[in-house]
Amino acid sequence: MNTQLRSPKSLSVLPRLSEKGYNLSHDHVYVVDIEPTLNKNGVKLAIESQFNVKVAKINILNSKGKAKRTISNQGRKVAYGRDADVKKAYVTLVEGNSLPFFEAIEEEEKKAEEVQAKVAKEIEKQDKPKRRTRKKEDED
Repeated sequence: MNTQLRSPKSLSVLPRLSEKGYNLSHDHVYVVDIEPTLNKNGVKLAIESQFNVKVAKINILNSKGKAKRTISNQGRKVAYGRDADVKKAYVTLVEGNSLPFFEAIEEEEKKAEEVQAKVAKEIEKQDKPKRRTRKKEDED
């Protein structure tokens, strides 16, 4: 099907949720899987229309699928295969724009930091020596 006839909102743009992609997102670069027929202009239109952001730059990468080999239990029958090829786009957004792919992870990190701060505060309270008042000193 020709992608020029389809609307940008109907084009398939799937996020690639990986550790490398998460680290790149701090620099406003997001990795997405795209359809094999899309070019940079099509990706730009799809991202801008679906997420209401401004795209600064796009790099596209065609990744070949890995070769696979399966051997049966008897060791005689060998089957060869291949994973599907993938087309990825590295989308750089203008400063101040972001995509909502990693928001849940960032919220969990913030909650964990808050809990850690509370625990540290409680430990600090317990470690402080208690001050004696003058009344108790006079009684002793």
